[in-house]
Amino acid sequence: MPIFLVQLTRSGPEWDPTLPLEDQGDWDAHATFMDDLVEQGFIVLGGPLADEWRVVHVVHAVSEETIRERLSRDPWFQSHLQIDSIDPWTIRLDGRLAAPTMLTG
Repeated sequence: MPIFLVQLTRSGPEWDPTLPLEDQGDWDAHATFMDDLVEQGFIVLGGPLADEWRVVHVVHAVSEETIRERLSRDPWFQSHLQIDSIDPWTIRLDGRLAAPTMLTG
């Protein structure tokens, strides 16, 4: 199944930059939704970048349309998060299965 790199921004009309992530409106519903996407294997990796404004997900999906449709079900879609880009990504290097000792050296 193809892999995509999805970039979102925390720029919806209900995003309050003065509040921590977990204190944003509908946090519990959003967190449950995202956890379900991980459990289903749709999101492989995901989270905010250091600037705390951009969010990146690595997604397994058949198409960009599928990604847009699935993410549109998120309680935070358009209210807290907006999709900036969805790009097909060819993974040629994948160290996620490397021995843990490789990560410390």
